[in-house]
Amino acid sequence: MDVEDLRAVGTELDSSQVLSAYRAGLFPMGLGDGGGPPMGWWFPVSRGIIDLEAGRRPRSLRRARAKFDIRVDTAFPDVLAACADPARPGRWISDRMIDVYTGLHEAGWAHSVEAWDDSGLAGGLYGIGIGGFFAGESMFHWRTDASKAAVAGLVDIMCEEPGGPDSRLVDVQWTTPHLKTIGAVDVTRQDYLARLRRALRAEPPTRLCR
Repeated sequence: MDVEDLRAVGTELDSSQVLSAYRAGLFPMGLGDGGGPPMGWWFPVSRGIIDLEAGRRPRSLRRARAKFDIRVDTAFPDVLAACADPARPGRWISDRMIDVYTGLHEAGWAHSVEAWDDSGLAGGLYGIGIGGFFAGESMFHWRTDASKAAVAGLVDIMCEEPGGPDSRLVDVQWTTPHLKTIGAVDVTRQDYLARLRRALRAEPPTRLCR
């Protein structure tokens, strides 16, 4: 996270504002404690994405995917609550963000991709889907490899017809060493915007349509 990544600062957060920001390449993250106000609007110089056109998936993703049943939007409130757990180090999902993203889920824009096993919900991720674009916001795991399995499930979903991987984009905001092991790469702002414009025009994956 760099000062050049921060493009604007505001005080309010609502659903229409959030969707407009994603369409323009920005995303919200609060600057205060626990993600509280003021709200920062970010557009990283180096943007992290999952390279859907890479072909062969990292072995760690394929192994993790085989251990779990992947479901979509069956436990969104639980996934969001787990990602926002105040006990998590570096928590940035505020109560206001929970309210806004819950509303976006109810309107069909926010989705959860969940990894389940015999004991129940094991991990997952949530984010925003617009056309062929998915902005991954946060992920968690209660069982080993469950969050990797959720990422693998998301990749499978985004590569489905209609459209396929060349018209789709999975945004992970910033890359980390962990995300790089599961297929994340950095692209420039210019490259990101070109990919975003193409993805926004694409048909959404069937499993993210509600």
